[in-house]
Amino acid sequence: MTKLYDMAIIGGGLAGCSTALHASLQGASVILVEQSRCGAQASGVNYGGVRQQGRHPAEMALARRSRAIWGNLPNLIGTDCDFAATGHLKLARNDADLADLSAHRLLLGDHGIRADLLDATDLKRRFPYLAKHYVGGSFCPEDGQANPRLVAPAFARAARLMGANILENCRVISAETGTGGFFLRLDAEPTQIRARRLVNTAGAWGAAVAAQFGDHVEEAVMAPNMCVTEPIPPLIGPNLGICGGSIYIRQAPNGSVIFGAGLGTADREHLRARPLAETTMDAAVAAIGMVPQLRNVLLLRSWTGIEGRMPDGLPVVGPSPAVDRLVHGFGFSGHGFQLGPAVGAVLAELSLEGHTTTSIAGLAMTRFTPGHALGARA
Repeated sequence: MTKLYDMAIIGGGLAGCSTALHASLQGASVILVEQSRCGAQASGVNYGGVRQQGRHPAEMALARRSRAIWGNLPNLIGTDCDFAATGHLKLARNDADLADLSAHRLLLGDHGIRADLLDATDLKRRFPYLAKHYVGGSFCPEDGQANPRLVAPAFARAARLMGANILENCRVISAETGTGGFFLRLDAEPTQIRARRLVNTAGAWGAAVAAQFGDHVEEAVMAPNMCVTEPIPPLIGPNLGICGGSIYIRQAPNGSVIFGAGLGTADREHLRARPLAETTMDAAVAAIGMVPQLRNVLLLRSWTGIEGRMPDGLPVVGPSPAVDRLVHGFGFSGHGFQLGPAVGAVLAELSLEGHTTTSIAGLAMTRFTPGHALGARA
């Protein structure tokens, strides 16, 4: 027996769940298949930064569209997922960093995003808890933070309410093309799935799914190391980062301080990831180096998850070069959380309508063909 859908989605991270919701809102019949739980990997275990600042030019249109969705979450999915526009402050260690931030400010301005350049005096006045060795920074007031554990499940629930079939703890045994679309066999369902369209949002397993259809790209695995402290009184306002990306810090609504730096270990085959004690200690030292008042705060736990990383550090978002009606969205390389809502909207448009008004040209899979060049990271 075969059940027909307009769209099948492999992967229940934020991008996949957003695709399911946006496609369902357009009236499509949708099935999403997730091998564990929606948001269990990179989408749910990341740092929780929601930033437009510091992105590659190829991501800016997506980031801009996604920011609008973040601001509309209560209307779209019924909850704000703790999203707050606390601002994002990127710190400069030296004059070269400050020059880079000044140049990036022009890119942000081209996309209608405000960023304020600050000198050392500004930092001391506005953010007195910071270490004194920074020469300046760039503050983007529209950026902020959210709770990653809440977001993908909330999109999945909203998609279900719109009629999408969300299957968790279910693996795709085989996926192939044939007369009438795509055919999927699942380990938890006796019914074969036929879909007119297929969306690949399989995260660190995205390249493996793509390869089944003749789209071959390299995708490594990474496991960003995260930490959380005991709750403390309000101290840190914005989401903090640094040029060079060596440490990032935010304070959650309950007072806990969340920070990350370095990598843990990941086993893609067995769905296992773990933080490393030495990496956690190095991250704690770096956090104190940025915010000295954290020195005597109790560290509660550390964690990580499995994320896919592309050779150039940018995701693959767009149509398959090899197969009609197959679209990809994977390999977010540690910075896809903010993009996820818009990626889903774009993938739904590409799949159902064949086009999108959001610029994604620099994220095409074809950029990995020999002779194709993408500009340097901003």
